[in-house]
Amino acid sequence: MKYKVLFILLAVFINVQCKKNNVKDEINSIPININFDRFDKKFYNIDSFELNDLKKQYSYLFPEKFDDIVWVNRRKDSLQLILKNAIEKKFKNFDFIEDEVNHLFKHLKYYFPKINIPKIVTLINNVDYQSKIIYLDTLVIISLDTYLGKNHDIYNGIPNYIKYDMDISFLSSHIADKFLINKINYPKDRTFLSQMIFYGKKLYLKEKLLPNKNDTIIIGYSKKDLSWAQENELYIWKYFIEKELLYNSDSKLIRRFLDPSPFSKFYLDIDNQSPGRIGRWIGWQIVRSFMKKNPEVKIEDLIFKPSEELFFESSYKPKS
Repeated sequence: MKYKVLFILLAVFINVQCKKNNVKDEINSIPININFDRFDKKFYNIDSFELNDLKKQYSYLFPEKFDDIVWVNRRKDSLQLILKNAIEKKFKNFDFIEDEVNHLFKHLKYYFPKINIPKIVTLINNVDYQSKIIYLDTLVIISLDTYLGKNHDIYNGIPNYIKYDMDISFLSSHIADKFLINKINYPKDRTFLSQMIFYGKKLYLKEKLLPNKNDTIIIGYSKKDLSWAQENELYIWKYFIEKELLYNSDSKLIRRFLDPSPFSKFYLDIDNQSPGRIGRWIGWQIVRSFMKKNPEVKIEDLIFKPSEELFFESSYKPKS
């Protein structure tokens, strides 16, 4: 009897692994080959700079309200030249970056078959870290000067929690973020629970889209931050329950636990040790719990699953 049970378990395991391998093979076989269009290089190419040609080819990057002299002067601006040189030094080889992005879009095409495969254009944009990436359905614009690495001298003065993910290792994660903004509707229900699960769905979908990335890249936490969240998950959840926050719609909860910040605000001694956006991380664990119990649920159904239903069906309970 014991051997029969072991045989059944082994058969189930092999079947699951075969399905996973089949999905992986199917995704890898999707014919996508995206090459980055290096506008940043073309704009600063001294030997063959033709402004009119660039304006025709990249009209969306040249607002009509600006005279040509603005662009001519921009090519000579000292800050722009510092950024240009930093990018040239940092990104001598783009192959691994393009490989990662192609891998992402293969997964996007698999899970969202109707997606348009966009053109990807790189540029320099005055270290505007609030607009590292612009995603416009058929066009993705990447500001390379926001991906030089958190310790780069150019980023001196930028708060640590902001510059932490200003690194090329986060690029595919950020592109996935921008894509998912238009796929998951922000909840009409403004309760803290609904908003946590909204972010939890995004993080779970990023897991599926970026299977080779670890949790630190998916959520943008350091290893220390992630360890703190994992070790304190039960206490965080108890705090949310005891303070009756789940069905609270106070907008202050967004700033305390969901918005980017140096730390989450429990108003306790632990605050300075905690990572920001801890509510997003808890939402992620709720969605993970739901999908573990309901592995047959399709991505599209997960996206539209009402937050409260998802929560109750997740049976989420942190381990003690």
